Amino acid sequence: MLQAIIIFIAQLLFVPVLTLRTIMMVKGMKEKAAALGVLEGAIYVVALGIVFSDLANYLNMVSYALGFGVGLYIGQIIEQKLAIGYVTIEVNIMNKNDALTKHLREEGFSVSTAEVEGMNHARRYRLDCTARRDREEEFIRIVSTYEPSAFIVSYEPRNFRGGYITKAMRKRKKQKEATQ
Repeated sequence: MLQAIIIFIAQLLFVPVLTLRTIMMVKGMKEKAAALGVLEGAIYVVALGIVFSDLANYLNMVSYALGFGVGLYIGQIIEQKLAIGYVTIEVNIMNKNDALTKHLREEGFSVSTAEVEGMNHARRYRLDCTARRDREEEFIRIVSTYEPSAFIVSYEPRNFRGGYITKAMRKRKKQKEATQ
């Protein structure tokens, strides 16, 4: 029974580390991904070693599988809380809304606007923004307050260069280096 508990706890640690390592790899954070990979490997070897030491013990196997499933759930919660990276948000609204655009900019969002053509030559307005992922919900909440029927879509850019965010990132990096 103790082995099954150890396996379950190891999986609760292993899978969130696996999730975070994968995210770090995708986002190009090589050093962090490598460090998490070492931790992941150590946990994996211990848990799997216990399971393989007694293949007749089905409780250990069930613990491994249950721990993996619960670990996936925990890993997703951790990832959502960390909200690593950036998101590009596109908003389509029926009419130009200068008050909305002004409010978003006052809150520190970079917003580009354009008039676009919808179905049957209908005029629409599009707002484009790239922001840190941890501010996505705030952005959507502001837009929804001003434009409840707005069409909002967001996605994660693989990379970007130039613009408001890049300047802000450089500024933060210089401030951080100056304080060290």
